[in-house]
Amino acid sequence: MPLDVTEIERLYAYPTTDRPWVRSNFVATIDGAAHGADGVSGTLGGDVDHQVFGVLRALADVVLVGAGTARDEGYGPADVPIAVVSRRLDVPEQLLVPGTLVVTTADAPADRLDELRSAVDVIALGQGAIDWPAVLDALADRGLVRVLCEGGPSLHGELVGHDLVDEVCLTVAPVLASGSAPRIAHATVAVDRPMTLGHAIASDDVLLTRWVRARA
Repeated sequence: MPLDVTEIERLYAYPTTDRPWVRSNFVATIDGAAHGADGVSGTLGGDVDHQVFGVLRALADVVLVGAGTARDEGYGPADVPIAVVSRRLDVPEQLLVPGTLVVTTADAPADRLDELRSAVDVIALGQGAIDWPAVLDALADRGLVRVLCEGGPSLHGELVGHDLVDEVCLTVAPVLASGSAPRIAHATVAVDRPMTLGHAIASDDVLLTRWVRARA
């Protein structure tokens, strides 16, 4: 059953803050798989997850997504700016349109950087690895403070590693997947980031949860 849109907007409203607020949105199976047997996440959560997905995008200033996820999930231009993260600058062609941002390192291939800058807004910060605090400042300078990360797990893991994720919106799909699918955050170094439960709503066997970073 569809949820009331006004209630969803209230539940997921961004807090008033003087700094960028990073929210991530993921769907996972009961056993923690970040995608289903078809290799994508978009088919997992059903109608209620799609409904929340649309509201979260409408509330955001910018959507942050890895180039691989954007390609696998068929991303295209949207009402909200899309910031594609790619160190190799392999941005899907359908996203090379005005309004798209590309996030990469300052030492990315110079010729490709110049090519991209002629078509989209490029944020190139950090040597060898993306300087995420500086990227968030650059987004804020553009008026983009309500940041919605849609994955994939490696990008999410980077942000978690830097302790930059303020909030996680996780839909738990009523599915057991097994297999080798990654979790919603993946990195080589484990961390401990305590969260508090904002809400948990059951709808048609799908569990919608929101978790907020418990900061000192």
